[in-house]
Amino acid sequence: MVSINLSAQADYKLWLQYAKVQNTKWTTEYQSKIKGIFALGNSETIQAATKELQLGLSGLLDTKITVQQNIEDENILILGSKSSLNEETLKNLKNELNQINDEGYIIKTISIKNRKKMIIAGKTDIGVLYGVYNFLRLLQTNKSIENLKIVDAPKINIRILNHWDNLNGTVERGYAGSSLWNWQKLPDFIDQRYIDYARANASIGINGTVLNNVNANALILTPQYLEKVEALAKVFRPYGIKVYLTARFSAPIEIGKLKTADPYDANVKNWWKEKAKEIYKRIPDFGGFLVKANSEGQPGPQNYNRNHVDGANMLADAVAPFGGIVMWRAFVYSEHDVNDRAKQAYSEFVPYDGQFRNNVIVQVKNGAIDFQPREPFHPIFGAMPKTPLMMEFQITQEYLGFSTHLVYLPKLYQEVLESDTFSKGKGSTVAKVIDGSLNNHKITGIAGVANIGSDINWTGHPFAQANWYGFGRLAWDPYLDSETIAEDWLRMTFSNDENFVNPVKEMMLQSREAVVNYMTPLGLHHIMDTGHHYGPGPWVSNLSRPEWNPIYYHKADKNGIGFDRSKTGSNATAQYAPEIAKLFDDVKTCPEKDLLWFHHLPWDYKLKNGQPLWNGIALKYQEGVDEVASMQTTWNRMGNYVDETRFKEVQMLLNIQHKEAKWWRDACLLYFQQFSGKELPKGVEKPTQTLEYFESLKFPFAPGNN
Repeated sequence: MVSINLSAQADYKLWLQYAKVQNTKWTTEYQSKIKGIFALGNSETIQAATKELQLGLSGLLDTKITVQQNIEDENILILGSKSSLNEETLKNLKNELNQINDEGYIIKTISIKNRKKMIIAGKTDIGVLYGVYNFLRLLQTNKSIENLKIVDAPKINIRILNHWDNLNGTVERGYAGSSLWNWQKLPDFIDQRYIDYARANASIGINGTVLNNVNANALILTPQYLEKVEALAKVFRPYGIKVYLTARFSAPIEIGKLKTADPYDANVKNWWKEKAKEIYKRIPDFGGFLVKANSEGQPGPQNYNRNHVDGANMLADAVAPFGGIVMWRAFVYSEHDVNDRAKQAYSEFVPYDGQFRNNVIVQVKNGAIDFQPREPFHPIFGAMPKTPLMMEFQITQEYLGFSTHLVYLPKLYQEVLESDTFSKGKGSTVAKVIDGSLNNHKITGIAGVANIGSDINWTGHPFAQANWYGFGRLAWDPYLDSETIAEDWLRMTFSNDENFVNPVKEMMLQSREAVVNYMTPLGLHHIMDTGHHYGPGPWVSNLSRPEWNPIYYHKADKNGIGFDRSKTGSNATAQYAPEIAKLFDDVKTCPEKDLLWFHHLPWDYKLKNGQPLWNGIALKYQEGVDEVASMQTTWNRMGNYVDETRFKEVQMLLNIQHKEAKWWRDACLLYFQQFSGKELPKGVEKPTQTLEYFESLKFPFAPGNN
């Protein structure tokens, strides 16, 4: 019973385990340099930083670390922001303070009265808190703290989680239980989980949270709920986290008793201004609104023959006096345009470049369809230089096997961030677009659709925690390497033993490619089963809107497979810069990973390895299955390094993943084989079920499907 309880605790603590340092070399170094803490200032944030440092150091060093009263004591770790540091210390840190922004921090060994001391400092108290978490990470990952000089600051302003949580406690596309927010018990009952949520986010630099679903319910804007939102804002504030809300565009009608939500209507404008005033009176640091409008049936300005600029600017004017922003989502597609769904967001937004208010940021998904296992970067990122653009990644695994599959998503994030838009010549990466450096934007942002729920381990799968962690690290610095992030996470969450870290890190790094292979190889996309998106459904063709049907995307027939987006097809390639358009347009230069995204090709088209396309697809599906088997083999050797509960949990989940990878392979190949008319190549296992069997499977209660 005790071991199970301890294991559950380990799962709950995420990457903030603070387990005793096992290596005596590091223990000796750390203990010799840290005897106590001296904190300057007494704000709630400094108190949180001091408490975290005590908790972390006491666990890591297996000894009680106290807050000292005398700054001159030997081996004291000093915490303080610019306003609380004395002149001598400020002089010592002058160069470093000039290099950071308000959220940045300095960790440095300095000399005070000829005694060496370590200091964690920032321009603001929140910078100090971020520095504390980085300092603890050094110890958690067995790094030296000798003569430190670390100067770091976030490269993106708004680093935010989008919760798709509903007021009834369900989570759309959530695979880790119910919503964190217990609206019924708020505002008077503050769950410890809210504080631990804030700690976890602050530890990776996330500074904002949108509490409710993009498919919004207007009731969140009523006084009854704003009182509850205010209570959460108070919990999160010491950790530097602002709250945001998704605003339902039709709220003036639904809760305001107006007859219209037309953004040109004076009463509507006034209603939103008064609503903003009401919110900011309760929550002075309220971040602003996220809006999904005129997408998938959500109301918006187009209902009144207005455009996205009209809607976004009206809301922006309402929150501007209080320093708020509007994040206007570019995820739109119309049932009336059956040309190519991939082109629609570009068509609707690019003509309005430069027309949005300066406190509007347009939030763009990483790809033009919808969070697929792999998509080419969204063409909007290279096409709206006058408008701040915000990246939207999905952390929850809606199209990647839910929380039953181990998929390390920072590999996907890095692939997108490193993509070159060529919008200002070579080197115009997506990362430079969203951090504002390419087009000199002051407002910058990145959002992740959260994978967090009420499960004791927060994310449903122990390894899905790495996607939350990795998103935060890349939000802080979009130029980080996903391999570095994976290693840090493993060391902080499980063990510093190289015999564990190295093989499991490799397993994580190959996991995303494995999923692409057994689900959507060579540029296939959106062939998941309908509605719940659980499992394969390439045969689905009976839905009311063409672009909801998988057959719309793969277009398999006797002549071949793939969506022709070249200039001979939908010409979606023309939405990219000429250098990229040319690359994608030509089947000879199009990267094979994106081949069927941009081209419809015959089954006997010869791939670069000499294999005909049919064989190539089949072998990729098999490769994906084999890669999951390899992940299982790796994990099965790790029992000595991981507590029994987490070891068995991951083992069982990998067994499910292997079984479902075979399901994907068999169902898709049997379906496509009808059109190719070809035998499976040597090396591909033969299906044990019929296509009719796979088509008959139904999942009416798949999680996350509201």
